[in-house]
Amino acid sequence: MALRFRMHLTRALLFSNKTHTIVRSRRCFGKSSSRLAPIPTTMKAWQIHKYGDNDVLQLESTRLPKITQPDQLIVKVHAASINPIDIAMRGGYGRAIIPKLKGLAGGSSEFPLVTGKDFSGVVMETGKRVKNFRVGDEVWGITSFQYHGSHAEYVLITTKEVAKKPKTLTHTEAASVPWVAMTAWAAIVTFGNMSERKALGKRILVHAGSGGVGSFAIQLLKTWGAEVVTTCSTNAIPLVTSLGADYAVDYKTQNVIAELQKIGKYDMVIDTLGGTTQDYSMELLKKWSNANYVTVVSPLLKDTDQYGLLPGLASAGLSMATSTIKGLTSGQVYHWAFCMPNNTALTTIGEMMDKKHILPVIDKVFTFDQLPAAFTKVQAGGARGKTVVEVVKDTMAAEE
Repeated sequence: MALRFRMHLTRALLFSNKTHTIVRSRRCFGKSSSRLAPIPTTMKAWQIHKYGDNDVLQLESTRLPKITQPDQLIVKVHAASINPIDIAMRGGYGRAIIPKLKGLAGGSSEFPLVTGKDFSGVVMETGKRVKNFRVGDEVWGITSFQYHGSHAEYVLITTKEVAKKPKTLTHTEAASVPWVAMTAWAAIVTFGNMSERKALGKRILVHAGSGGVGSFAIQLLKTWGAEVVTTCSTNAIPLVTSLGADYAVDYKTQNVIAELQKIGKYDMVIDTLGGTTQDYSMELLKKWSNANYVTVVSPLLKDTDQYGLLPGLASAGLSMATSTIKGLTSGQVYHWAFCMPNNTALTTIGEMMDKKHILPVIDKVFTFDQLPAAFTKVQAGGARGKTVVEVVKDTMAAEE
């Protein structure tokens, strides 16, 4: 039988140092930008020059990115995290589409590719039309596919991809959040059409609740008053219940489908696993009530990599149409969800974290030069939250 637990919300943070350091910096104001002086011309970054395993990761000196658009910022990265998408992209995932996006942004070639998506750091320079951020601001965000990644000492981003960092989080804690938060937000809100008002009293299934996206989704939905059911392994049950899950189904010792059926029908399913999970998950949804199945594992990039751009788009489109029609025959809604930059959502999430409604869940922290080992850990699976890389040693405590 599924295990039901009372919610015991505990702070899953790694640091308790209360020493605060105040940093004062000189600002320079030019015609086109505001800048924290001095900024180096080169930086260290983890790059790949071909697709493959960890042996393709190279820590190299490369040119610092330059602001070319008025809405861009340069951020000094203090910490970044490792996500499954980073492992996949190192091996060539998205190679049919992502280089084309990079080209649209002015990139000249597929390689070198700097890995990494989310980060926390300090604004060093701003474009002339940047109004909401100042040099010296602490920020967090995600890099878009058009630009180099966050496993570097500096990143170039636009204002759409960044927000003020929560004051109560250190950079290490903050870096663990943006990618999984934006992925969960896209699934639940953007594509799933769920909101705080609508979520109250709804029964929602979150697959793989101990992972990065799952652990964030559980907390967001519980904050909004939903009844949350999740799947996980035996040793992850204490974690997911501490985050607020009402039911935890152990996929190692229980019949997952049978246990989920015993709990009842669902208003929404958030699928972070893909594969055969979709087949039985849609059967768990309520019928004729616009119940939503949302997956963050679409076949789009996989199909375009396998078949080429146009045939791959056609194959993925056919898959989408087939699943959508199947759902419509039972009054259900089928969606793919993709991580999307959303600074408004990131600001909202930051406010929720400052109120301790949502807490960062960190599995392990590595130093910058240990990034390949961090990749190995994430690739091995069985995550209990996020794996973070400190680019700058985190000696500053967050505000309480």
